[in-house]
Amino acid sequence: MRDILIFLGMVISFICPKKIKETISTGFSYIRVGYYKRRFGHLGRGVRFGKAFQCRGEEHISIGDRSVFGRAGRLMAYDSYRGEQFHPVIKIGRDCSIGERFHITAINGITIGDNFLTGAGLLITDNTHGTHDIGMLDVAPIERPLTSKGKVTIGKNVWFGENVSIMPGVSIGDGVIVAAGSVVTKDIPSYTTAAGVPAKVII
Repeated sequence: MRDILIFLGMVISFICPKKIKETISTGFSYIRVGYYKRRFGHLGRGVRFGKAFQCRGEEHISIGDRSVFGRAGRLMAYDSYRGEQFHPVIKIGRDCSIGERFHITAINGITIGDNFLTGAGLLITDNTHGTHDIGMLDVAPIERPLTSKGKVTIGKNVWFGENVSIMPGVSIGDGVIVAAGSVVTKDIPSYTTAAGVPAKVII
């Protein structure tokens, strides 16, 4: 059976070469954009979403022209959670390219400048489930209230490697590079390179 399926795949590759497959994939991406377009606060021209894209609170999200999002990503703006109300804002600039399996989540505010580039596995969050108070730690995490230490701001021309995590209240300047696997818990000034857990400026 395995050999038959492999043979079938080879036959399909002749009928539907890679270029046609890519064209079809791009077409479905634009269909996904069309589905979401009227729901977003703003959705620029040429924006594309990968397969298995998930979104919440689209009316609180603005995305600039030609920004591209990888497959299996989540873009979440929570205006309510367990009865508590929030006023989230997510703004993503022009010509951004965000890798697959990203998770961007806000109850407060996340702003990303133009020409943002990332590898896969990105996390950007302005919130956490509860606090470190002793009484709170006895509550199941999913039942804790969402809290925010502050907005997240990322400048223009910023590049993140794979599996970078940006924590609440962080400001990252223009032209910054963040190495793969880093966890950013403090501000990073413009035109520097940061790495580590927690991330520190190394150049």
